[in-house]
Order: sequence, then structure tokens, then C-alpha cells
Amino acid sequence: MNGIVIVDKPEGWTSQDVTARLRRVFNTRRIGHGGTLDPMATGVLPVFVGRATRGVEFFEHAEKVYETILLPGVTTDTEDVTGTVLTKKEVQVTSSMVEAVLPRFRGEILQVPPMYSALKVNGQKLYDLARKGVEVERKARPIIIHELTLLGVEEAGIRLRVHCSKGTYIRTLCKDIGDALGCGGCMAALRRVKAGEYAEAEAVPLQELLETENPEKYLRGVDTMFRDQEAVTLSPKQEQRCRNGNPFSVGLADGTYRTYGKNGEFLALSKVESGVMSTIKSFWEV
Repeated sequence: MNGIVIVDKPEGWTSQDVTARLRRVFNTRRIGHGGTLDPMATGVLPVFVGRATRGVEFFEHAEKVYETILLPGVTTDTEDVTGTVLTKKEVQVTSSMVEAVLPRFRGEILQVPPMYSALKVNGQKLYDLARKGVEVERKARPIIIHELTLLGVEEAGIRLRVHCSKGTYIRTLCKDIGDALGCGGCMAALRRVKAGEYAEAEAVPLQELLETENPEKYLRGVDTMFRDQEAVTLSPKQEQRCRNGNPFSVGLADGTYRTYGKNGEFLALSKVESGVMSTIKSFWEV
């Protein structure tokens, strides 16, 4: 079996837990996911099965959309509610207060990664150092916040919607917004509502996948992750050259294309430069 299944990850599961269980469901070891979600997070987790795993590398740079709850007045060592509380105070935050600070977090900004992360410093993962009580200096990294919208200020906290680039830590964003409010804050909840081209409406609850007798029905073609690229059907001669990895002339504008064979099989993600098409990544069955 080959394809992509869009999983709605439940709270308490790691992304690796999900892929480990789905290896058994799809009866294959060739499986991977398109972007780690922390155990406390829920939502869209694309899982690549079989030959579709060749597409994982293209998903690493996909933009994500999240809905999160920021708990004002509470700071922790992990920057979310799973950590040890460092400070806690009663605060009254209004929508106007939040709206006043959000503009400074939109667009391209610098973000210092949290200590509790899988990033490495001198070959050691930051979270391993953090668990030993060691804190090291981390360089701020550029990220892009395309959208940062206040959804409401409620008893549970400040609800936000975030459309961001790869490498964004939402819990750090919550912490930084809390600091900007002058009261501190941490992340209380997180749900990924979109990853790349896939939205939560397309996601299948994990339990449903674990109980199904026909998992193949949940798989979608790997070409769906490139659906913003124009589709091109090759002639038999062009298809043969594509399968052989050879470039060939086409009457197309420069750009990236989804290329298909005459039988409708998705062959490759291809590019055209100066009227010559070549393969970026092949996906046909060998």
C-alpha cells in the first residue's frame, strides 16, 4: 500500500507512537510522518505510507496553522502547562490588551528556541540538557508568522490562531506574548488545524484507523500534497524518458509540475527550465 493518511492525533500520543501503530495497521515498515506534534498537542498529522515516504522531504518545509490557548500569569520551565511552574499570579487580561501586543509578533520575527526541544547544541539535544538542569545559550532564529489572530479571551485563557513557517515553537510564542503583556504566560493547549495542503476536515481519528479492517480506503495519493502545482500528462515517449530519468523538451513555461502517465499514474514532481523538463522526485511504482 502506498499513499498519505491524514491522522487526527489525539492528546497523549507522540508522533512516533502514531507511526509505530500504523506500521501494523498498514503492514509495512516503510512509514513516516510530516512534522512532529508534541504529546499534549492534537490535530493534523500527515502520515506517509510505502512509496509515498519519498514525499516527506517536501513536507518538512510546509507551513502550519494552529489554534492554541495561552494561559496568562503562569510561567513554566517547558513553556507549557506540562512543566514545573516557575511563577504564578492572578491577572486580568482584556482583548484590547492582547490586540495591542500582537502586531509585534506578526511577519518575520526572531524566536529563541526553548530548552525543552529536540534541537542539538554540540551534539546534545537541548531537552536532555534541560532535564539535567543545564541551560545553554540558544541563538534566535528567523521565523515567519503569516497570521496571528485573537479568537477570544476566556476563562481558560487567550485563544489564538497562528499561521506560521517551519521551525516555529508555539509554546515559545505563547511565552513571548505573555512577557509582552507584562504578566508572563505559557501554552495551555495546542491543536494543529492545517499542515501544508491538508486541513483538519480531512483528518481521520486515530482510533478509527486502528479499528478499521480496510485501512487502504483512507489513503490518498501522494500527488495531493502537490495539488497547487499544474498537472501535465506525458506522451508515451515522454513518459519513457521520465521513467529513465532523462530530460526532454516540452512546450511549457518554466516552473514545477505534477507529471502523469497516459494511464493516470502519478509519475513525478518535475520542473521545466528553458523548455526542458526534468525530474525532481519520482513516485512511480518500480
